[in-house]
Amino acid sequence: MRALFLMEDAAWSGSARVFAAAARGLAARGYQVTAVTRPETAVEQRFASLGLDVVPVELDGYWRNAARRLHHVLEDRFVEVIFAHSEREALVAAAATRMADRGAVVRRVKVGETLSMGWRARLGGRLAATGFVFPSEQELRAAPPLPARALGAVRAEVGVDAESYAAVKPVQRATIGVAGTGVKLIACLYDPSARARIATVFRTIGLLAPRHPDLRLAVLGPGSDDEGLRMHAAALGISPMVSYLGDREDRLSILRAADLGWVVASSDDAAYGFLDLMALRVPVLAERSETAQRFVADGIGGILLPPGDAPSTAALVTSFLADDERRAAMGNAAHNRVARAFTERAMIDAFAQVTDAARDRSKWVT
Repeated sequence: MRALFLMEDAAWSGSARVFAAAARGLAARGYQVTAVTRPETAVEQRFASLGLDVVPVELDGYWRNAARRLHHVLEDRFVEVIFAHSEREALVAAAATRMADRGAVVRRVKVGETLSMGWRARLGGRLAATGFVFPSEQELRAAPPLPARALGAVRAEVGVDAESYAAVKPVQRATIGVAGTGVKLIACLYDPSARARIATVFRTIGLLAPRHPDLRLAVLGPGSDDEGLRMHAAALGISPMVSYLGDREDRLSILRAADLGWVVASSDDAAYGFLDLMALRVPVLAERSETAQRFVADGIGGILLPPGDAPSTAALVTSFLADDERRAAMGNAAHNRVARAFTERAMIDAFAQVTDAARDRSKWVT
């Protein structure tokens, strides 16, 4: 049983983390697993650090050329199933399987996104047997009709091993620009899609600042050290209250040190933001959305906020910051929810199921 995970993106992300967790889980069950990434990227480094078999391949440029290069890996590793996310990745994978005269493709849809079926997807579906992985019934219901020759679809909810978070130690707050006693720290999980949502966060902090001078905000995630964010905070007069941490490998330790976690990221980054905070027993704040409602039990494991409404959000956060017992109870409830409903084992089970189905040679396109 030989599976390959294809990642064209250079930056580490929630989507890369899903594939890394699935790859490690399958390898632990005896599957032969390979990851193909672009060379000298954060994704290559992180996959390799996890002990996975990583083959760097130049994936830029014309898709046929990328497929030819990937084809050599398929031949060398005797790959039977290729996992991909984007239409282009799936097309490159499908063309490579056609050249190798072996294998199937499984395309995963990201959390909160809709399966796209443009010309690349349609062509890839003709070149290779293709299956689909959806993170929930929500994305599956929103998908267009699957091709008649599709291998079918499975649901693989993003999950984590909640018990493994017990070993995470909090970062020393002074190392992230947060010092002093009595300080309340909000960790804000950001990605480049979150400009509008973090504007509400900044306005909320600005409203809270006069009565909560010991409040601090640490923004982390890809793009969180952007100069535009600093200028926005400066315009609101909250620069001394905000730390811009960028994309950090000690992310979990930073979240462990927080009193509250505020998720403004989207898609798979949001999913892991919710799950990491909940597994660490840190109550969650997030604007109300279908994705947030799926992960966060409002009023039990966190608070879902009115979108774009800084004054109402400030009132809710004020009452939350003042009640240590309520935050602790919510953190415990959130941890229990993750351990029960969002397990990494269930996610890996689904990837194993689709891998076994996709390696059925009678369904391959030859």
